[in-house]
Amino acid sequence: MQFNEFNLDAKLLKAVDAAGFTNPTDIQREAIPVVLTGGDLMASAQTGTGKTAAFVLPILQRLLSPSSRRGNGPRVLVLTPTRELAAQVDGDIQKFNRFCQMRAGNVVGGVSYGPQIKLLSRPLDLLVATPGRLMDHMEEGLVDFSRLEVLVLDEADRMLDMGFIRDVRKIAGAMPEKRQTLLFSATLEGEVLSMAKELMRDPACIQLAVNTQRHDDIAQHVHQADDPAHKHRLLTHHLGSESLNQAVVFTRTKRRADRLAKKLSREGHNCAALHGDMRQGARRRTVDHMRAGRIRVLVATDVAARGLDIKGLSHVINFDLPMVAEDYIHRIGRTGRAGASGTAISFVGPEDWELLSGIQRLTGWELARETVSGLEPSVREPSLGFRARENRRPKGAKSKGGFRRGRGRGAPSKNGGGFNPRSRNRRRRVAS
Repeated sequence: MQFNEFNLDAKLLKAVDAAGFTNPTDIQREAIPVVLTGGDLMASAQTGTGKTAAFVLPILQRLLSPSSRRGNGPRVLVLTPTRELAAQVDGDIQKFNRFCQMRAGNVVGGVSYGPQIKLLSRPLDLLVATPGRLMDHMEEGLVDFSRLEVLVLDEADRMLDMGFIRDVRKIAGAMPEKRQTLLFSATLEGEVLSMAKELMRDPACIQLAVNTQRHDDIAQHVHQADDPAHKHRLLTHHLGSESLNQAVVFTRTKRRADRLAKKLSREGHNCAALHGDMRQGARRRTVDHMRAGRIRVLVATDVAARGLDIKGLSHVINFDLPMVAEDYIHRIGRTGRAGASGTAISFVGPEDWELLSGIQRLTGWELARETVSGLEPSVREPSLGFRARENRRPKGAKSKGGFRRGRGRGAPSKNGGGFNPRSRNRRRRVAS
């Protein structure tokens, strides 16, 4: 299949060709026809599979037809959980919009309000935003949703994990009820499913990524570590490997990211930190330097677990395991992208075994254990009581939450759980 089979406008096909795209990926083949029909859609796919183009291209096709509604507000809003993901989506929009010249912009935290206020005061076609900063502008009466036709919730599961449920509900509540809603998530179950039932109307369902699907292009293993000092020695060993081109080292806290980056820099590594306390300009420069090859090692919190797309990133190293098991999948997805191979290494200290057990239960397989000569742990691994799933759900079987599958699509059942935001729904804008 080729992109011209979607009956996209010649200007969009020209942009696709200029971007170097050849054949559509699985998520693009499945999602683009659904989005073009104007219906609601919820979809899951592995990172690095071209998900953004799966909604940007059909949305641009829609915007080529003039709006019947008057106003200056955006016709399309894309909500993302982090500034990095917002920047990635905005970049893809610019790439495919180069011959269409739709008016687009982004509203994210960490930058001054002035240019964003100016952007929102002018006619706009596409707006990419993080929930916290968009809410700030909405509370000041600066956002007009009277022309809104399409709402995209990108990385919906991450938005829920970061406590943006209430913001998302308020933002959706300020929009016209007659709209197209597109939801993309790593998982289509639990709270994501509850949110979909509340915000969407009879959505088609495309489920190409499941937690039990292995990242075949990523070699994964763990090292048992006695303490943080042991972790650091293991890290130094791997950073000295000739096979390591560039790496992202994930830590659990911003403070540890800063401290570890400074320590590695003192040891002679070309290193920088990336976390939510940095201003947006500094974060953007750091990512740009990483993409240009001027930084070899990026020490980051989970702010980089999604939306960070760097070609040639050979390794992901979990200095600390993530507190949320799903974030492991997103972390390692920074490498092995677009068919390339990668390596994911996790250090497991005495406090990390339950976290590792949760990751293994989620993914359904046991991560390989490896040791480094001279850096072996001093104690034995505890028993985790883990058994890999032997009877995985076959492709085409019913998925959780009452969604039917037929060629990858389905519709939600009319019964099912209510909305359960729980205590983590408090707004936390520092990472947006």
